[in-house]
Amino acid sequence: MAPTITAAATNAQEHLTLTHKLRKPLVEKLRRERINSSIEQLKSLLGPEFLKQQPESKLEKADILEMTVCFMTQLLRQNQQQKRLLNHFNRQPSPAETQLREVDFSPLSSTDPASKDKSPVGQSLWRPW
Repeated sequence: MAPTITAAATNAQEHLTLTHKLRKPLVEKLRRERINSSIEQLKSLLGPEFLKQQPESKLEKADILEMTVCFMTQLLRQNQQQKRLLNHFNRQPSPAETQLREVDFSPLSSTDPASKDKSPVGQSLWRPW
């Protein structure tokens, strides 16, 4: 038997369509409110130095977003510079470590050609007996 469309099924489908049509503008309004709220929060986080750029005119949402991108880019660059500086200082030995390293290298293990002449390795050993 072929399925028949009943009046109840049609009514339920129309009800879902009507509910969707009524709900869609509400969902869209809530989405816009979230966007506007987030942009206002960004505006307050930017600080006075960015807001001074255009004190007379009202900032558009696009302006706030562009300023945020600029600000975030500056923060990322500063962060990278700080990481580079930390890595640089962490790689350099302290003066105490440098002195220890100089003491640890004896003339016997030196690779300097001038120090090989002074080294007893190339000479016969002196024995008191």
